[in-house]
Amino acid sequence: MNRVLLLGAGGFLGRHIGAVLAGHTVLRSPTRAQCDLVRMELPELTALVARERPDVVVSAAGRIVGSGLDFVRAHVVTTAKLIEAVAVAAPGARLIRIGSAAEYGVVPYGLAVGEDHPAAPVSEYGLSHLAATRLAQLAGDAGRLDTIVLRVFNPVGPGMPAGNMLARVTAMVRAAAAGGAGDIALGLHDTYRDLVDVRDVAAAVLAATRCAVGAERVVNVGSGRAAATRDVVRLLADVAGFPGEIRPGTFPPDATRSAAVPWMCADLDRARRVLGWAPAYDLTDSLRALWRADGAPPTRPVAGVAAG
Repeated sequence: MNRVLLLGAGGFLGRHIGAVLAGHTVLRSPTRAQCDLVRMELPELTALVARERPDVVVSAAGRIVGSGLDFVRAHVVTTAKLIEAVAVAAPGARLIRIGSAAEYGVVPYGLAVGEDHPAAPVSEYGLSHLAATRLAQLAGDAGRLDTIVLRVFNPVGPGMPAGNMLARVTAMVRAAAAGGAGDIALGLHDTYRDLVDVRDVAAAVLAATRCAVGAERVVNVGSGRAAATRDVVRLLADVAGFPGEIRPGTFPPDATRSAAVPWMCADLDRARRVLGWAPAYDLTDSLRALWRADGAPPTRPVAGVAAG
């Protein structure tokens, strides 16, 4: 059984990844207090890897809000440190990095984008992820260590960070129902997104701990379907049992980053070939799991909202 060192286990993706890996691997998942990748110096990180003797290191640490400097520190610098630490302390281990579909930037409408499509990110967030991905690719191609990057599209599920649009909608629907409001106001762009269940993401990570990896070091992890953002919001409201209108409202401060990419959809051919993986959950399943965990009332149902 593989010994896996999971970093970022306390985050949205990390918690779900850890839950799956715990049933199939010997899992070590230090807390952020024990291993803060941004602040930890290279000698300390190298010593940690040496103590754990992992067969696989999974880096699920990162951030979705902040400045360009924040993103570079959280994605690029941490990846560079991890490559150095693993290459020295566990040279036979595999390093799995969680990347982002934001690395692609703008892609043609209707295209299911493959991993070989030119990457031209339009945000500091996407650029930082792409730089980290390239570091992992170069390390793998040079034979320094075995690397694979899972380029995750838009993950959906319980525990989504507050800055995420669906987390905001969940909170707004719950508040509207509790207050007896008949509608909610929300700024929505005419965008399409590939939303993948967080349980499917965790299953892809497990598959990546076991698969044989060659020259194809970047693998898309998505649903393979694009959904209109407006339709997704309406579907979440329906899952919650909220019949009210969703009317135009103000946009959050980070909305421009999303608006710059009107369409995103994953080509999953490589995931099937390299990982032997395909998504198992549809969007309704994902939104139902999100609502039951994060949106449903903790005691009795609120009038106008279906019980979780």
